[in-house]
Amino acid sequence: MTAAHSNRAALLSMLAGAALIGTNGLMVRFAQTPPTVSAFYRMLIAGVFLTLLLRLRGRWQKLPRGVWLLALLPAVAFATDLWLWHRSILLIGPGLSTLLANSQVFFMALAGMLLYRERIGPRFMAGIVLAFLGLWLLLGGEWSKLPAEYRWGVWLALGTGICYAIYNISLRNAQQRAAQDREGRPPVEQVLAIVSLGTAVFLGLAVAGEGASFAIPSWWSLGVLLTLALIGHCLSWVLISRAMPQLSVALIGLLLLVQPIVAFLLDVGLLGRATTPREWAGVAVSLAGIFVAGLKGRTRLPEQPT
Repeated sequence: MTAAHSNRAALLSMLAGAALIGTNGLMVRFAQTPPTVSAFYRMLIAGVFLTLLLRLRGRWQKLPRGVWLLALLPAVAFATDLWLWHRSILLIGPGLSTLLANSQVFFMALAGMLLYRERIGPRFMAGIVLAFLGLWLLLGGEWSKLPAEYRWGVWLALGTGICYAIYNISLRNAQQRAAQDREGRPPVEQVLAIVSLGTAVFLGLAVAGEGASFAIPSWWSLGVLLTLALIGHCLSWVLISRAMPQLSVALIGLLLLVQPIVAFLLDVGLLGRATTPREWAGVAVSLAGIFVAGLKGRTRLPEQPT
């Protein structure tokens, strides 16, 4: 496969994974469980499934202790991410909470410059400006007139963006370390399984600390949680993880903006979210930003972290 074909495949894989993640907010609303409980089962089911799949296929590899230690950071970051985000979903809806959580693109672009010496050119900067102009149009409203609970949901979603950026970058670093320490590159699913189980441990402790029940209330709820874990998490993050090593940190962050666009459209179509022409303009402007930044001329991420 040529470099151009490989890069195109990585872009398509990243976009498909981001689109699947865009359905997760809807699943959280339908799960009929407290926010931390739905997050816990999402990660537990995903981690167990990936581990069993790799074991049954004989693809589980022994990894050095350093990889396991590196997996702690994305596990803590993602546990915090889900704790914040699932609450935000219930306060302001899956569409807007997912949009705001994707403020991660700013933090990932900043990390790309500071940690990996990525050069972000004017075309990429124009894409970021357009994308976030679109998100600003989608947010709308006057801050002082919003209910206190709604504003709290907005802050929770923005905090999610910081944790999301830390998770994406630290997950990529763990995958790179695993590849460095093995002659045969371990499957991306193995690092995902380790991080998922670690995240489930931290979320389980949070559930216990909150005094919430681990009980799943109905078969419907179980089905939603299984869908959330197996498709919204496993399949989406396998697609994203396979694409990550071939894309720059900043571009990864921008392509993940497909996630909030999908979430917003589902919020409108299935949950009946009232939408103004200004908000539809925001969707169009955000998509234009993603397109502009995805054009040729971006800077690649170095193969190894500095």
